[in-house]
Amino acid sequence: MATSPPFPTYPPRPGDGVLRHPHWWQRRWVRYGALSTLLALSGLVILALVRRQTGTEGFLVGLGLAVLPVPWLIAAFRWLDRVEPGPWRNLVFSFAWGACAAALIAIVANSFATKWIATSTADPASADTLGATVIAPIVEESAKAAAVLLVFLFRRRHFTGIVDGVVIAGVTATGFAFTENILYLGTAFGTDQLTGDRGIASVTAATFFVRIVMSPFAHPLFTVLTGIGFGVAALSAERQHARRVLLPVCGLLLAMGMHAFWNGSSTFGEYGFFAVYGAFMVPAFALVTWLAIWTRQRELRTVRAELPTYVLAGWLGPAEPLALGSMRARRMARDYARHHHGRQAAREVARYEACATSLAFLRHRGRKGKAGPDFVARERELLDELWKRRQVARPALEYASRASVPAPVPWGAAPYGYPAVPYPAYNPYRT
Repeated sequence: MATSPPFPTYPPRPGDGVLRHPHWWQRRWVRYGALSTLLALSGLVILALVRRQTGTEGFLVGLGLAVLPVPWLIAAFRWLDRVEPGPWRNLVFSFAWGACAAALIAIVANSFATKWIATSTADPASADTLGATVIAPIVEESAKAAAVLLVFLFRRRHFTGIVDGVVIAGVTATGFAFTENILYLGTAFGTDQLTGDRGIASVTAATFFVRIVMSPFAHPLFTVLTGIGFGVAALSAERQHARRVLLPVCGLLLAMGMHAFWNGSSTFGEYGFFAVYGAFMVPAFALVTWLAIWTRQRELRTVRAELPTYVLAGWLGPAEPLALGSMRARRMARDYARHHHGRQAAREVARYEACATSLAFLRHRGRKGKAGPDFVARERELLDELWKRRQVARPALEYASRASVPAPVPWGAAPYGYPAVPYPAYNPYRT
């Protein structure tokens, strides 16, 4: 009895059917242009608002101080995304949305809500506290979650799991915190200019210590909970509609709750802020960091488990699953290609690694019954990308696989009297 092949057969090429031209509003350049215009206008408005509130000198001081944690946070999220790196356009959009659109929504909505509470309640003095603990978490987390939702809906191919949700949410929140820090630090500097305070006793120094030194991860931590909800939803099957809706909502509600608890810590007494920071924020940050790193390692195990099927089918070399399942071996493969063939070859190897990882994740979802209707077409596309780059990537990955294996024990040092297997000489250009 004939057995089915280890991978789905190719469907007809996309151009074999009837060609339908999209409407003008469906064209990619129209959508990108509209989105870029929206973000640019939001950026100009938020720039004018922040500069009016802080003054030019305060704005420049706030900008210089607020930018300090941004490279470290972006580098951390990029490191987390190295297994299956998403397009840089997604990260640029996420940061721009957080820094421009989400910040503008938050400033306008928070200001309006606080003024409304102050004029409509019997205790106007409580308006700021109520705005910080109730209004701000709801508005800010919803505005930041909009970026994650947009990527989830319109860049679904590049949103496949928890790590993608964490990265998109974290970069969005980093952009939001960047703009917010400019506002707070610039305002603090203006206060010091009026009072004449200088040095470590100034409001600027205190604000810098709390927001930049102690808690640069606060906003990313809140929004990452929303990203985890979207990431788990991305792992769900297409038919699980309730799960795919409820999980992101639960993540958003958790983000709002944590944000509200953090903002309300200043009302818990003289040492309430430090108690919440040490007993709640730091453990929560450690837990989320552990989850993200554990998920990253799980992704590498998925790569090593799924790719041997394509080795048997002849698409990959025998040593490639081992190399592609190790970040150290991947880096060695890129270095090998760069040393022997130049930077372009290293970029081709990096692209090969990314496509192979996407292929492994795609097959994993297919085996779990969670792949979309475009499974076969997407598999074909990824296999074609691998095949075009095999001449450059395969020797580099074979070298990395052999080089990353521990050196064999010398003949005389073999344990229990067993002879060591001699390590064969390797020629990367041998066919």
